[in-house]
Amino acid sequence: MMRSSSILLLALLPLLLAGCATMGGPTPAQQAANAQADALYQRGDYQGAARTWDNLSAQSPRSNQGNDYRLRAADAWYVAGQHARAAQLLATVDGAHLHALDAARYNLLKSELALTHDPQQALAIAAMLPSTLPPTLALRAARLQAEAAGALGDHWASARARVRMDNLLSGKARQRNARDIERMLVALGVPALQKQASKLPAGDPMLPWLGRALHRLGSALPKNLPQLMRPAGTVITQGGGSTQEGFHAYRQIALLLPLSGPLKVAGDAVAEGFLTAYFNTAQAQPRPLLRVYDTQGTPAGALAAYQLAQSDGADLVVGPLARDAVAALFDSNPSLPVLALNHPDSTVNPPRGSAEFGLMPANDGTQAAARMLQQGIHSAVVFIAGSDNEQRAAQAFKAQFEAGGGDVLTVQTLPQGTVNYANEIRNAMPGLGANGGIFIAVPPETARLLMPQIRVARLRQPVFASVQVYGGSPNALDKDLDGVQFPDAPWLYDAQPGLPVRASLMRDLPVVAGRGARLFAFGMDADLLSPYFVWLQQHPGSYVAGATGQLSVDAQGHVQRTPIWVQFNNGVATPMAGTLNLSAPTQ
Repeated sequence: MMRSSSILLLALLPLLLAGCATMGGPTPAQQAANAQADALYQRGDYQGAARTWDNLSAQSPRSNQGNDYRLRAADAWYVAGQHARAAQLLATVDGAHLHALDAARYNLLKSELALTHDPQQALAIAAMLPSTLPPTLALRAARLQAEAAGALGDHWASARARVRMDNLLSGKARQRNARDIERMLVALGVPALQKQASKLPAGDPMLPWLGRALHRLGSALPKNLPQLMRPAGTVITQGGGSTQEGFHAYRQIALLLPLSGPLKVAGDAVAEGFLTAYFNTAQAQPRPLLRVYDTQGTPAGALAAYQLAQSDGADLVVGPLARDAVAALFDSNPSLPVLALNHPDSTVNPPRGSAEFGLMPANDGTQAAARMLQQGIHSAVVFIAGSDNEQRAAQAFKAQFEAGGGDVLTVQTLPQGTVNYANEIRNAMPGLGANGGIFIAVPPETARLLMPQIRVARLRQPVFASVQVYGGSPNALDKDLDGVQFPDAPWLYDAQPGLPVRASLMRDLPVVAGRGARLFAFGMDADLLSPYFVWLQQHPGSYVAGATGQLSVDAQGHVQRTPIWVQFNNGVATPMAGTLNLSAPTQ
């Protein structure tokens, strides 16, 4: 009898040992199978992963480990589209005995399964999720909240959840999500969007999306203008040496510009400005290696140039210049930091560690409204010539002026093909008192026709303009513009110390003399910003004194430009007192 019992025990020993191993933790074979299931899940073979976890859970049905395997199997079946199987399996999971991350996965899966029949319950369960989740779970949680809110008719909450998804997506999925956000916000209408914007703090990630939607609806958001307190690059002495605060020394910069194609003229002007500032850099700072790449002015060309720059060893990319090229590069989730030289057409913010810098026409309207309000002007009329840039400037002016308590009485679009603006001026006159003001967003040729007619109509209110009112170089015909004020780049007037003198460059660089001068100054600023833009974003109130103005960076990575104010006197555009920053630009 003893002999047969011993034989039976020996026969059962492997099973007993396996059971003990399962009770004490997964066996090496189970660990290997679990790792294989994880790999299948990561590759997108969700059904393969689900079957593997199903098999593992069957080996230890009553253990905590088996409980975990059932949860993972249910999750994989759900992602594979087998929702009924996922629900059946999830019902066997003990949610009270899960680690924190698995508990989050459990609640997320419960809410996803509830979404199809009870969106309100889905949102209630999702509210129990922790605020910090791994990216894959965070994306699913945001998508769940977006779909549940949308099913309940709450477009604002749905759009807000989709904005959280934005940085977790890439490529076409990110583009589709951006279109969905814009569609939902546009459906809310101007009053609702403006009301929501008034409740949001400065820097809220919803604000750029609201701005885009309002622009689609013919309106705009007021801006929080930067409060500039101190220049970047303060010299700090440490350990017998000195450094410039905020300066980051890159090894190799890739400059991506359209040096061929339809944008070649603009690309050449920016390139010449960048190179001028690059070789003007004080030798006390290390000068990085610089390589220039032709984007041909297309998104495909920009992506190809970026890939080549990355393979060549660049650790910073400056550019591209075209809006669609910037959007394509941002959508590709670049691993290198990028200082883009335009704002993309979409509302996609720059990737983390990157920034976007552009000469935006809307900035002129914002600056003009703020200046008029500072001077006690609280009623205004606007004249525009009708282009998209002029409309943007007018929208920005109206939003900023009205947010500050002002009243825009009318926006008059001047007709094309005529030189008589009497009707438009007559329509603008009612209600404009002696303490009112006039904002014009028109090119020089139109302004020279408009201003004498404004005076004939005996409108004596001060006139403020967008920068396009000045061609960039002296013109005898500008005497008709005497008294008009506009914001502009200080370098055009040699009003920013430490930069190459414009007059001395005109002999060798024709672009400096004409309309391309502002693009040249923009190129110089791209070089001046490149070592500092990351630090500026992290230090509100700090700025670089550049060729186009004082440059700061907001929390979303948008470069904010504060220009100087200029006025026509005897036909000559002259910087106005009290608007200059006399500190030398950072090198």
